[in-house]
Amino acid sequence: MLSLYEIIDIAIMCLFLGFIFKDVFVRPRQYTDPLKALMHGAYRKGNFWYAVALTAPAVILHEFGHKFVATAYGMQATFQAAYLWLGLGAILKLMNFGFIFFVPAYVTIRGVGSPLAFSIIAFAGPAVNLLIWLAMILVERKNLVTAKHMHYVILTKRINMFLFIFNMLPIPLFDGFQVYSGLLQTIF
Repeated sequence: MLSLYEIIDIAIMCLFLGFIFKDVFVRPRQYTDPLKALMHGAYRKGNFWYAVALTAPAVILHEFGHKFVATAYGMQATFQAAYLWLGLGAILKLMNFGFIFFVPAYVTIRGVGSPLAFSIIAFAGPAVNLLIWLAMILVERKNLVTAKHMHYVILTKRINMFLFIFNMLPIPLFDGFQVYSGLLQTIF
C-alpha cells in the first residue's frame, strides 16, 4: 500500500523527470508540416509528457521492485523522491550539461533480514528493468506494435537496459554493490 506522501513524491519526481528529459526524449513528429507543428506547440508540450511517459515507469517500477520484495520479507519500505538529486538534475539541465547524472528516487527499508534477503531486495529493482528490457526486445522483434509506437518501444528498451546495467555495477550505495556484497556474505 502506498501512503499519501509516497504518491506525492512519485508525482513530484515525475514532473522533474519530464523537465530534465524533455529535450532528450523528443516525441516523434505527428505533423508532416514543421510550421504547423510549431503553430500547435507540438514540440514543446508533447515532449514534456513524452519524457515522463518514457522515464517515470522505469524508475517507479524499479523502486517498487525493492519496495514490494522488502515488504514480502516483512520489512517496512517507503518510496521517496531524492529531492537533492532531482534538484541537481534540474540545475545540470538548466546549465545545458551534455550528461546528466542523478538519482531520482530510492526506497528506505527498515527491518531485520539476512544478507541474502537484502541481496534479493537490492536485485529486485534492476530485475524489473531487466524484465522490461527483455519484454521490449520481444515486442520489437515480433513487431507487436505499429510503426507509430515503435519509437516508444525502442526508447523504453534502451532506458531499461541502461538502468539495469548501471544499477548492477558494484559501486558503493548502488544496487549492484548490495547484491554482490550480500551474496558474498551469504557464501562466505
